[in-house]
Amino acid sequence: MYKTIIMPVDVFEMELSDKAVRHAEFLAQDDGVIHLLHVLPGSASLSLHRFAADVRRFEEHLQHEAEERLQTMVSHFTIDPSRIKQHVRFGSVRDEVNELAEELGADVVVIGFSQPIDFDPSVRF
Repeated sequence: MYKTIIMPVDVFEMELSDKAVRHAEFLAQDDGVIHLLHVLPGSASLSLHRFAADVRRFEEHLQHEAEERLQTMVSHFTIDPSRIKQHVRFGSVRDEVNELAEELGADVVVIGFSQPIDFDPSVRF
């Protein structure tokens, strides 16, 4: 159905929506690839230049932790793990999702919510 699916996730909020996982798998069908994306806040906006080495070590720790949690998250899926790619980036979620989608030529982005949202069905997108 779709070849390239991006699924932004927050690995520090492990309540990954089962519906979003199943929907991404459905969209992937037999040969699609799901790209899990976790975005960490970038330090570029922080004015901690005097502590650059400490900030870099902290970012490396966060990235390593996020990569491990993404690997664990792969077990939520029933499709072949080789069809699930993992990405950890720094920046704003919106910008990084858009950038990855453009880089990969993504067909669709699947976003799950862990809490119900107030949705007006009369609104058309």
